[in-house]
Amino acid sequence: MTLTPSHIIEYLYCPRFTYFEYVLGIPQYEEKFYKVQKGREIHELKAIQNIDYLRKRIGVVKKYQYQYITNSNLRGEVDEILELSDGTMAPLDFKFAEYKDIVYDTYKTQLYCYAVLIEENFGKMVNKGYLVYTRSKNKLVEIEILEEDKKNIKNCIIDIYEIIEKNFYPKATKYKKRCLSCTYKNICTE
Repeated sequence: MTLTPSHIIEYLYCPRFTYFEYVLGIPQYEEKFYKVQKGREIHELKAIQNIDYLRKRIGVVKKYQYQYITNSNLRGEVDEILELSDGTMAPLDFKFAEYKDIVYDTYKTQLYCYAVLIEENFGKMVNKGYLVYTRSKNKLVEIEILEEDKKNIKNCIIDIYEIIEKNFYPKATKYKKRCLSCTYKNICTE
């Protein structure tokens, strides 16, 4: 089994997501969520629309659209992989969201995952990524990606595999407010 950025995000939200979904096989049915469906539609629409002006602004010399990349532990489809004029590469991800002067950790985590995959598949350094907020007139936001961020992703992968392979029941999140809207709240016990 290879992991996706969603697996990493769920694990960071609460390690028990991994246990319930991938050890016990209890799905969360994310397909029902409006933003997930709308986000997929936006991704398809952006493949048609021209946003070259954004790319020129950040020094893109080449782009790869909708790249499905993988390694032995992680996989994902990157909306765009950008080759930059300084010899580095960067993931670009479209978000069906408004920019409100904050970048959610989930968005950053997704870019960190893509950075790990890009470095391993293309052999080029990734030290930044980009988000395009489609509900804020395609606002482009640059995110710094540190070596520590990529190392944290690799450590999460190790932890997730440990839960799955050893049937390990991890501690719940320390943020108890997250439990209120959790799809597993009725079966999760301390």
